[in-house]
Amino acid sequence: MTILLIVLAYFVVLFGISHLTSRKANNDMFYRANRKAPWYMVAFGMIGASISGVTFVSVPGMVLTSQMTYLQMCLGFIVGYAVIAFVLLPLYYRLQLTSIYTYLGQRLGNRSYQTGAWFFLLSKMVGASVRFYVVCIILQQFVFEPAGIPFIINVVVMVLLIWLYTRRGGIGTLVFTDTFQTLCLFTALILIILEAKGQLHLIPADAPTRSLSVGEAVGAIANSGMSRIFVFDDWVSPHNFWKQFLSGAFIAIVMTGLDQDMMQKNLTCKTLRDAQKDMCTYGVAFVPANLLFLSLGVLLSMVLGTDMKGDELLPTFVQGTSAVYLFVLGIVAASFSSADSALTSLTTSFCVDIRRQPDNELLRKRMHIVMCCIFVLFILLFKAVNSTSLIDAVYILASYTYGPLLGLFVFGLFTKQQPNDRLVPYICVASPVICYALDFATQSLWDYRFGYELLMLNGLLTFIGLWLTHFQSFLKHDVINK
Repeated sequence: MTILLIVLAYFVVLFGISHLTSRKANNDMFYRANRKAPWYMVAFGMIGASISGVTFVSVPGMVLTSQMTYLQMCLGFIVGYAVIAFVLLPLYYRLQLTSIYTYLGQRLGNRSYQTGAWFFLLSKMVGASVRFYVVCIILQQFVFEPAGIPFIINVVVMVLLIWLYTRRGGIGTLVFTDTFQTLCLFTALILIILEAKGQLHLIPADAPTRSLSVGEAVGAIANSGMSRIFVFDDWVSPHNFWKQFLSGAFIAIVMTGLDQDMMQKNLTCKTLRDAQKDMCTYGVAFVPANLLFLSLGVLLSMVLGTDMKGDELLPTFVQGTSAVYLFVLGIVAASFSSADSALTSLTTSFCVDIRRQPDNELLRKRMHIVMCCIFVLFILLFKAVNSTSLIDAVYILASYTYGPLLGLFVFGLFTKQQPNDRLVPYICVASPVICYALDFATQSLWDYRFGYELLMLNGLLTFIGLWLTHFQSFLKHDVINK
């Protein structure tokens, strides 16, 4: 009941923010917040939207299998966000885009435009359902299951709440709700870290048991044997520095710079300079944010031991303690911050890119409801098939679905060639299929499994396919002329 009251109070605040920010809402407010959002609020809110409930549960548990090597990828994120700030954002602002995939239509052709939009819709729906699955499972375990309420009712109620506070203001409301949700997330995270620190004790031979100070806790983490960050000596390992660093840079580019969800928030800033400040601040802040999560994981492993699955580490620690209330608050804040913006961007992309009716308010309202219903179905589907670590599942799916987007944008930005637009959909579907076959073959023949670098391979195959269609068209045109 206490958890339920916390969640209800949390949503009362969200509805209050929604009411204040959506009084004169229209399509421009829903899609772009009238281009008046303060850059510092956008940056702070984007941290919470990127972290999501998956990070809250899975990143602390990563220390059990990979220590702190995930920070190598976070360092790569900084490079990726710099590319977004100084390469992609100037393009988006110069073209005054509402949906970033409009660029593909202007540069490569209509089928390229539609392919990019459909790949985003699939990628975001899958990724967002994976993330939101976390909060539904947690609430089911602590609230709904003891009350005898089935999982499907849990999911429907949670998605309905998102629809209620985003249906009018859209991205204009989310700029402010994301700020509140990020504040709740980090408050909960820091308090849980202090709770874990309080359960560690130093026992000198000549002194009674006492709690660790902050400095002693930092020293304990450093000496735990689980604080390794950099791996330079093993090229086969998926945790090799250069693999993770480069993968992190490309993941940041595609999952933020080529993602309508994240870029829609950046495009709400007043000027390009504000958007660049927002992106650079957000990129740098990602490293200390994840360092906190990994440090929590080390503390929890010292309290609970290492004989458990990574995703079970934090839920096991909080169960039966007062920290469970902080845990639920953090999970709800992280997951809703990610899911609400995902549903808003999915609605935006469908109306602007697929239907091409950005001014049709009735269509926008109807599609927002439809996207919520599809979202529910995807969550239930993921629950039925999930059998892997959640954080890995998100990035593995991203490697397959975001790769073609990477190839399309790189071809458009860094070449002057024109591909055969008619063949683009087939190339973008073939590239992930080839990647899957290569991954299977390397595992069978050489016992090598692709890690997050699969994203780069996928994008490269798409790029090569687009270039070959241009080359084929060029040869055909040359033969006809002769």
